[in-house]
Amino acid sequence: MSKSNFVIEASEPMKDFLYYLQTVKGRSPTTVDEYFNDLRTFFRFIKKQKRLVPQDTPFHDIKVDDVDIPLISSVTLTDGYEFMNYLLRVRKNDKAARARKTTSIKSFYHYLTNKKHLLQADPLKDLERPNAREKNPLPKYLTLEQSIELLNAVDGKNKERDYCILTFFLNCGMRLAELVAMDYTDIRSDHTAQIIGKGSKKRIIYLNDACMAAYEAYMRVRPVDGVRADDKYALFLSAQKRRISREMVQKMVYKYLEKIGLDSQGYSVHKLRHTAATLMYQHGNVDIRVLKDVLGHESLSTTEIYTHLDSRQIEAAAKSNPLSKVKPKGNK
Repeated sequence: MSKSNFVIEASEPMKDFLYYLQTVKGRSPTTVDEYFNDLRTFFRFIKKQKRLVPQDTPFHDIKVDDVDIPLISSVTLTDGYEFMNYLLRVRKNDKAARARKTTSIKSFYHYLTNKKHLLQADPLKDLERPNAREKNPLPKYLTLEQSIELLNAVDGKNKERDYCILTFFLNCGMRLAELVAMDYTDIRSDHTAQIIGKGSKKRIIYLNDACMAAYEAYMRVRPVDGVRADDKYALFLSAQKRRISREMVQKMVYKYLEKIGLDSQGYSVHKLRHTAATLMYQHGNVDIRVLKDVLGHESLSTTEIYTHLDSRQIEAAAKSNPLSKVKPKGNK
């Protein structure tokens, strides 16, 4: 590819960022081209994933000159991890290449959020880079003990609501957007609920005993009077008796993470989804294909990240065996 080809191929938000790198940050033309290559790969992947191009379109033929702010802002943290998994499994990128691409897209989103103020929030802020101690960029998750501690930390005037939210996250593996969009009419008498996932796809989740107990306790105190007509069916309400916002849920989760000392260790709302999936896979003997449907993943390769988490624990257990250092006589 010739130098500065991004002038022709990049969309306006991408050009703005690349010119910023070149003129303000003083990056070399070669470095700027590398940033563009990384962003182009990322948004080609995003357009393919979101079915914005015919599925038989060759990857290298997907154009990115139309990547606008609505598309950029529609990207989620899960999309970021799916891209990392794609780089690892399909493109066979090594750790250094994946780390560089992570840096490129995180820098782009940081610029649009904090410099240009074109995004209300940075969806990739918590995307983790591969580092020297990890073979794969796997997401963090709470242990079973930490999950129980988080639930036990709930208190205050909204304790029934907060406990129910955390319980749904930790038991169902719901996305943040899916949870805040729930209506109480979505919950059925057979202890299932229909939720709207990515791409407006509907799926059924099953509410176990813990979820139903938390739901029933919350519904006994959920406000009824004074709720605005637009939000009267909303399951989770704010103190203003409006449908609870994503930001409010995030603040609530961070509050309880801080209370148990996990706020500074890279945990977030999305980590609760990873926690649910990991606990189901590791403790529930759940088939990976069933887990794919539970989480609403488009591709099985995305769900397979949890088999890697399990394999890592097996590897760690083997290395911790006290006999792991014992070697035949004569060997050092």
